[in-house]
Amino acid sequence: MNASLQFDVVALTRYLTAHVPAFQGPASVEKFDGGQSNPTFLLEAQSGRYVLRRQPPGELLKSAHAVDREFRVLSALSSTPVPVPRVLHLCEDREVIGGMFYVMSFEEGEIYWDPSLPALHVNERGAIYDALIATMAALHDVDVEAVRLADYGRAGNYFSRQIDVWTKQYRAAQTEDLDAMEALIDWLPAHCPAEAGKSSLVHGDFRIDNLIFHRGTPRVRAVLDWELSTLGNPLADLAYFCMCLRLPPQGHIVGLAGLDRAALGVPDEAAIVERYCRLRGIGPIENWNFYLAFSFFRLAAIAQGVKKRALGGNASNEKARQIGEMAGSLAQMGVDLT
Repeated sequence: MNASLQFDVVALTRYLTAHVPAFQGPASVEKFDGGQSNPTFLLEAQSGRYVLRRQPPGELLKSAHAVDREFRVLSALSSTPVPVPRVLHLCEDREVIGGMFYVMSFEEGEIYWDPSLPALHVNERGAIYDALIATMAALHDVDVEAVRLADYGRAGNYFSRQIDVWTKQYRAAQTEDLDAMEALIDWLPAHCPAEAGKSSLVHGDFRIDNLIFHRGTPRVRAVLDWELSTLGNPLADLAYFCMCLRLPPQGHIVGLAGLDRAALGVPDEAAIVERYCRLRGIGPIENWNFYLAFSFFRLAAIAQGVKKRALGGNASNEKARQIGEMAGSLAQMGVDLT
């Protein structure tokens, strides 16, 4: 584990014993692989297994790494059809382990890191994608007023706000000039569609590896990593997920570009979009390339932030520098859609 991510396990155990019902130590801590933002740890204690998610150490970008927002949205979704872990406690006292954190239930199951699903039979893969799309549609159909999340995001054009937010985040993390990012920063505001319909709860990082599936059955057990969640246009999640069809199958962010998806039993982009629209009862999507280009822009800005943290020594993953170096190529893929 990166030395900057280590903390006093004895102090943590003492704190959790006092604040989490039925928690009993001693406890051991192991960092999960993956993840470039909020470090996530497995806690093994006498009373069972738990998951701890904390802010990274060091200087943080404004509004980033808001684990308290994650805690809030997970709490709200516990009463909905969207499967999420059970949250147990939020600690806002940064003195306990050096940053704000929360503790949630450990959910046993399968995480598929490769969207081609190589461990599954060709006849099983389509059902996994069907369950994933159904979960996304269920998320976007959540009544945000009923779950007390009506104030979870700002009013106005979601994409206009997001372009502004991620441009500022990119500028704050910028380490060099990227022509493709400059082109997107100019193009996206000029082609931003008008908003139509009500805002939905948006996950913000809806990828197959942010879902836990029940073992042996194509059912989603839990949706993870809610750091980027907000209220906004649900097409942001759909387009962001569809990026995986356009990313290369090799590299630090694995995609499906160039693979024979029909032979794999994995649906193509048109089938994914059609099933989503049918589940939600909406018509064909206009300006689809804008939503895809925005998704590449945002992922490029995120990658740049990862690179900045890696250079500063407070990234949550040893591969952070390599992922950060993808910012330019991701931005170029966005430009290619304009």
